[in-house]
Parts: sequence; structure tokens; C-alpha cells
Amino acid sequence: MSDTIIFDIGIVMLTALIFGRLVKHLKMPNVTGYLIAGLLLGPCCFNIISADMVDNFGVASDIALGFIAFSIGSEFKISYFKKVGAAPVVIACLESFGAVALVLLACVLLRFPLPLSILLSAISAATAPAQTIMVVKQYNAKGPMTSMLMSVVAIDDATALIAFGFATTIVKSMESGKAFSIMSALTPLYEVFISFVLGFFMAMVMMIFLRHFKKAANRLCVIVGIVMITIWLSGMVGGSSLLSCMALGAAMVNLSNDIDELMDISNAFTPPLLMLFFTISGAGFALNELKSIGLIGIVYVVMRVAGKMLGAFVGGKLTHQDAATCKYLGPTLMPQAGVALGLIMVAQKLVPQYGPAIRTVILCSTFIYSILGPSVAKWSLVKAGEIKKA
Repeated sequence: MSDTIIFDIGIVMLTALIFGRLVKHLKMPNVTGYLIAGLLLGPCCFNIISADMVDNFGVASDIALGFIAFSIGSEFKISYFKKVGAAPVVIACLESFGAVALVLLACVLLRFPLPLSILLSAISAATAPAQTIMVVKQYNAKGPMTSMLMSVVAIDDATALIAFGFATTIVKSMESGKAFSIMSALTPLYEVFISFVLGFFMAMVMMIFLRHFKKAANRLCVIVGIVMITIWLSGMVGGSSLLSCMALGAAMVNLSNDIDELMDISNAFTPPLLMLFFTISGAGFALNELKSIGLIGIVYVVMRVAGKMLGAFVGGKLTHQDAATCKYLGPTLMPQAGVALGLIMVAQKLVPQYGPAIRTVILCSTFIYSILGPSVAKWSLVKAGEIKKA
């Protein structure tokens, strides 16, 4: 990093703060302002946030996503799941399958290459929780749909990884001519399993520390330390840092009587980190790639959202959710980043001949979803009556 990095971070934070306030006057969520600020400060505009700076902030992004996942996991109270039963799992599976099915069907009907169609459809299952969760927190959304949303976006990561595991196995067999292998398709189950084991183990470690450290400042150090170690260990054991941190939060909310205090401490620490994360994410978008998205990109953007809306509606009806949840849950699942961006690398190695097309489609769609997603999520929560219009 250059010697001006400290100054650059200061400029980034203040600019993001200003744009967060500006978009608020347009009735848009703060996170949209952060993304726009990053876009303007990034390489495609004023280049205050350089491409190297975007790359160097990968660690900060991992930490921010870890805390977002920890926050989501803290909503996984056993008492809630006893009340709603398997509904979040059913809805998460159906909204993921809906996106996969419609994207694949449209790509096949339009005669795009089958390996490309299969991989894109599998990636479409993933939903990025960060932007939606920021909207929920900013407007203090509360209600049955918000509770269901928090659970669905967490489970969604697991369903996306499993779907992509099956897709990669199918494509590998097509490219090599070998028979389809169930064992290799189930490899992502290990990633899910080891992530949850690690999360619960680290929760035990956190509980030990919290017994001996009662002051808020000390507890903040414990939370930050445990979350960061969990992120590192998940990579070492072949797990998912998002799922591991979700499991950590889920274990803590059911084991600790001090979870409300812990989340207050965590939430007081994370705003600057999350602001920086979203602004740097906005800087990473390349506007010049939008012109090359092509027909397959347009199909992907439209059919993925349609599939998630349809799947969430059907899942809501099957599990007897209220009308607002059935109707408005789907649009809140629009954002896509994190897991999807990580899967690009795997897909490019698997079918290098389609690598540029996959990268362009996912990066361009991520930009579109990131700009539109927060406002759509806010609109959906308002229509569901879970954000007060005032």
C-alpha cells in the first residue's frame, strides 16, 4: 500500500458518509449511497480508490462479511425454529431451485452452450445477505417476513454451495466424458458440515473467554478476536467463512444469556468497517463491462430474480406463511455478491473457454443487483408493513 493510504481511507469514509446522507433524501438506503460513492471514487471515475487498493482490501472485506454472517447467525434462536418449523429451509431451497431452474431453462431454450448454462444457473442460487441486512438494520425492520428473511439468506449460502457442487460434477463429466459421480457431487456437504462444526467449536471458546471478561471493551476484543480466528480457520480446514461465522452466531444466541449485550457491542464496532466494505465493493465495479453483458447477461439478470420470486412465493404458500411474506420476500433476495464472486474462479478453471463470459455476466449482474437491490428490499419491507413509512 502507498504512503497515502491513511488519507485515502479518510476520504473514502467521509465521501461515503456524505453520499449515504444524500441518497437518504431520495428515500434510498444508505448502502446504495456507499456503493455509488465507491463507484465514483474507483478506477472507472476519479481513481482515488485504485485497483490495487481494491485488491489490498480483500482482508477487510473478509472481516466485514464475517461480522455480517455473525449477526445473521444471532437470529437463529431455537425457540424461533420451534415456532416456524422447517419453513425457512423449504423456502430457501425453493427460491434457490427457482433461480437455477428458470436461468437454466432460458439458457437452454436460447441455445447457449450447455456447460455455460449449467454453471451460470448454479451460481444464480447464491444470495448476498450484506446489503439486505444493512437495510433491515438501518430502518429497524421487524415482523414475520423480516425474521423469515434473516433465516432464508443464511440457509441460502448452504443451498448455493451444494447446487454448485452438483453442477461442477455434471460439467466435469461432460468435459471429460467420464460417468457422473455422486460422491464428487456431494463434496460441498463437507464444506457445510465442517463450517458448522468449526462455528460451534469457536462458540465454546468464546464462552470460556466471556466468563472471565465482563467489561464491554474486553468483550469487544473477544468478539473481534474470535470472529477473525474463525474466518482464518475456515480457510485452513476447507470450510466457508460465511457459514462458520453464521454457526458461531447461532451457537452464541442459544448458549449465552448475554447475547443482546454482545450484539450491541458488535454493532457499535462494525459501522465504519461495513461502510468501508461497501464503498470498496462499489469501487470494484467496472462500468465499461456493462456494454459487453450481451443477451445471456440480460437473461441471467431477469430470470434469476423471477426464479427467486417464484420459489419464495411457492415456498411461502406451501409452509402457510402470511400473504405479505409470500408476496414480498422474493424481491428482497435480489442482491448477489460474496459467494457468487468466489464461484467465478472455480467456474473459470473448470471451463476456461467460457471463463470470460461467466466473469462478465456475474460481475455485471452483481453491479446491477447491488445498485437496485437495497431500494427494492426497502420497498418490499415497507409494502409488507415491517418498516414504518415515517
